[in-house]
This record gives sequence, structure tokens and C-alpha cells, in this order.
Amino acid sequence: GDVIHRMLTATQYIAPLMANFNPSYSRNSTVQYLDNGTVFVVQWDKVYLQGREDVGSFTFQAALHSSGRIVFGYKEIPVPVLQISPSQHPVKAGLSDAFMVLNPSPDVPESRRRTIYEYHRVELDTSRITSLSAVEFTPLPTCLQHQSCEMCVSSELTFNCSWCHVLQRYL
Repeated sequence: GDVIHRMLTATQYIAPLMANFNPSYSRNSTVQYLDNGTVFVVQWDKVYLQGREDVGSFTFQAALHSSGRIVFGYKEIPVPVLQISPSQHPVKAGLSDAFMVLNPSPDVPESRRRTIYEYHRVELDTSRITSLSAVEFTPLPTCLQHQSCEMCVSSELTFNCSWCHVLQRYL
């Protein structure tokens, strides 16, 4: 979608490995995707780090299943991720989500101030990312599965949510 604010791209991501990759370095480098209706897969195949092409190519993928399960697969990781410099681009692996709220600006009544709230992040220990390894994320139950106040109150979810009678949904 549209990039509403540059910081949302830093706080909303599904990243098996985020670094300063240059897919145009080699004719053999590709970023491909597949969507069969039950799984959406993105694969970075034989991609090189910008300015560090000598360390070799990386091949990895992210698979997003319709059940909510996410799998990161690492086929070729030629150098420890901790040795990748974050000076030109952040080096991250994991999941993050955020939302943006437009608030009226007190200084200029016609304008709105954008506030980004990052509400959840899962960071992988990048020292554990190696060739021929994988990470699986399985979704936990959420408030959205409940259809009534009674179901919410009797739920054993481990986070605070509340039923909104006006909206007829959880907040």
C-alpha cells in the first residue's frame, strides 16, 4: 500500500532478515513471491549485501499462512548476522506492528499531527539465524475470536481487552 509515513515502514514489518541487500548486484539474484490462497511466500534468492558482496549470497524466505502461522526459512546465510553492519540500513529479524493516529495540531488548526504507536514487536536473536534453520511463529488466541461480553469476561487470555457495547467488538 501507500507509505503514509516513513516511520510506519520502520515499525510495521514481517522480516526474516532485514539488511542492506542489493538484489540488482547479480543477474542470479531474485525476490519472488507465491500466493496459492492458503500461504503467501516471499523468497530472497541469492541476494548480496550492498558493499559486502564478497561474503557471498543469502537465500531465505517468509511464509505467511492463512491460519496466522508465519515461518521464516533460512537456506544460505554465509556470514553471522551479527557481522552485518547496520550503518547503512537497520539489521532486524522478527515482527512488528504499529498504527498511526492523526491528531489536530494545536499550532495550526487545519493541520493534523501524525502519532505512531508501536504496540507489539517480536525480535529474533540474530545470532541463532544460520544456514538451514527455520523459525515458526504461531498465533495466540485474541479478543477478536469472542462474539459476546460473556465470552470475553470468561476468557483466559493473558492481555487486557474489553468489550465495547457501542461498537459490538473488542478494543
